[in-house]
Amino acid sequence: MVKLFVGGFPLDTDEMELAMLFALHGDISTIKIVRDKKTRICKGYAFIEMADRAAAENAADALDGTLMKGKVLTVNIND
Repeated sequence: MVKLFVGGFPLDTDEMELAMLFALHGDISTIKIVRDKKTRICKGYAFIEMADRAAAENAADALDGTLMKGKVLTVNIND
């Protein structure tokens, strides 16, 4: 498993939207959108675990700096 940090996406983004975006680049194991504990409002970043390093690198290369609903994504491998 390789963990990716994904930041900068719109606060109304849900797990399914991220799954559809990242699944194009490989198998996803888990998606964890970080939310405020009290309000449950998204903080604008998430961690995605992908099955292998090649898929994670492919997703990071393809998606880092791309636009999602007018916001620029930051995608990095989280070593």
